[in-house]
Amino acid sequence: MFKEVDTIQLFIEVFYPEQLDTSKSYPAMIFFFGGGWVGGTRAQFEHQAYYFSKRGLVCFLADYRTRNQYKTSPFESLKDAKSAISYIRANADKFHIDAERIIAAGGSAGGHLAAAAASIEDFNEDTDNLNISPIPNALILFNPVIDNGPGGYGFERIGNKYKDFSPLHNIKAGVSPTLILLGTNDNLVPVITAEYYQMASEKVGSRCDLLLYEDQPHGFFNYANFEYYKKTLQDADDFLQSLGYLQKEPLVRID
Repeated sequence: MFKEVDTIQLFIEVFYPEQLDTSKSYPAMIFFFGGGWVGGTRAQFEHQAYYFSKRGLVCFLADYRTRNQYKTSPFESLKDAKSAISYIRANADKFHIDAERIIAAGGSAGGHLAAAAASIEDFNEDTDNLNISPIPNALILFNPVIDNGPGGYGFERIGNKYKDFSPLHNIKAGVSPTLILLGTNDNLVPVITAEYYQMASEKVGSRCDLLLYEDQPHGFFNYANFEYYKKTLQDADDFLQSLGYLQKEPLVRID
């Protein structure tokens, strides 16, 4: 359990490399599931977590509060995502991770949470130790909800707070290196939005790689769509190699 709010308990699952050397500190990767901040479970990314743990990362699947289960708003979801990152950073020794090499990943609304943790200063839990940063060191975003402004996803629930909640409206220099993976037929995240996000990020000197997958819809990266599950895993692996978080060899089988 990484967090307790009233009677609500939130958990993380941990996936360790098969040959864990407890004298070393490994990069960490935390996944946030999608579901519009309404539903979903941490099991969504278990296949990706298993793969990257075999590649040499310590991986985490995190709970966060959703509307269906807890009657909460997207703001509580973001508070929980920040709490989860802070928790694994505070317990870096326990988990055998490098506190300065934490990758946040997520799909759709979970991608929003990862991106927002990197750039949004507000929406912190009162009980969290704010001396421990919730900012991830790298981002892998699967068709992320990055625009919550008027005309963007979720505006009807977020309202005028979008200026302090929407990653697109909080682009700044120094944001963690980012990879966005997006299908060109996504009905929730327009390609033009991701292209603008990339352009604006690069304009202030922040790395943002955008990979587009022809004719793919929202959620194309999930395990059920095995061809694109494999493609996006390999592309994410290549991105992490470029950051020095993974070595090229030995690659492991994607299954």
